[in-house]
Amino acid sequence: MIKPEAMAAGHAGKILDLVLSKGFRLVSLKFTQLSEQEAGKFYEVHKERPFYRDLVNYMASGPVLAAILEKENAVQDFRALIGATDPAEAAEGTIRKRFAESKAKNAVHGSDSDENAAIEGAFFFTGREQY
Repeated sequence: MIKPEAMAAGHAGKILDLVLSKGFRLVSLKFTQLSEQEAGKFYEVHKERPFYRDLVNYMASGPVLAAILEKENAVQDFRALIGATDPAEAAEGTIRKRFAESKAKNAVHGSDSDENAAIEGAFFFTGREQY
């Protein structure tokens, strides 16, 4: 998912181009805006953490571009491509190094496991919307 600040800064096309150039195939793509309730549900795993409320407010602050990507080792390869959560610690050439504003506004979300990728994909897309 391309997050609100990266969308507002006009980075969506550059980020998508970079992702596709690394061999990922788009299964689904959707421009949408999460309500606070939806953002809270999506990030429910972090509910007990001190940053949860700020994260929910941030993710509901503007449009996002949600996607399902496909590739051999997709989760591992995408996590490597996006880089560390903190852009100051991210490797050169990663999405977060290039496009993130801060640790909190880090440009993109990537699933951390195949299981979570399936759950998160189903959050945004019906079966009919997955090609």
